[in-house]
Amino acid sequence: MRGFSIQETRQELDTLADSETKNRDVVLTLYDALRSRDVESVHRILTPDLDYWFHGPPPHQFLMRTLTGVSPPFEFVPLSVVSFGSTVIAEGCDAASSVSWIHAWTVSRGIIAQVREYSNTSLTVTRIGGVVAGRSAEIARSRCPSVWESKFSGRAGKSVPGLVLAI
Repeated sequence: MRGFSIQETRQELDTLADSETKNRDVVLTLYDALRSRDVESVHRILTPDLDYWFHGPPPHQFLMRTLTGVSPPFEFVPLSVVSFGSTVIAEGCDAASSVSWIHAWTVSRGIIAQVREYSNTSLTVTRIGGVVAGRSAEIARSRCPSVWESKFSGRAGKSVPGLVLAI
């Protein structure tokens, strides 16, 4: 088995960072298109068979209602956006800070294929294994490190359920 040189490892990490930046940009472009009601751009960014999952009070399915035009669009203004490989996490809240939202987007080749929407939910993202610098990382049996935690879910001053998203 051939070892990886430091230069090769750096190049692969740079490629991963570039990919994460591009995925983050795709998601930010989607939010801009939603805000400006640019349906053509939304259709170009989302796969037609978008895999959608929701956790929260049923009346708070703001993203699905916005995408389907069922009700007046919700104004999504991300206050935090981070990328972990193909997963992009965006978080925000409404103007009154009474509703917090988190979207976990999966981006593949510049197209969004999946979204998980969380409303008034505290979310912790953990990384379980994966690929680092082109090689599989081992999964620690007793430890799944947290790589991100929501910040805005407690703004309304009320207790909210907590979930863990493993990536």
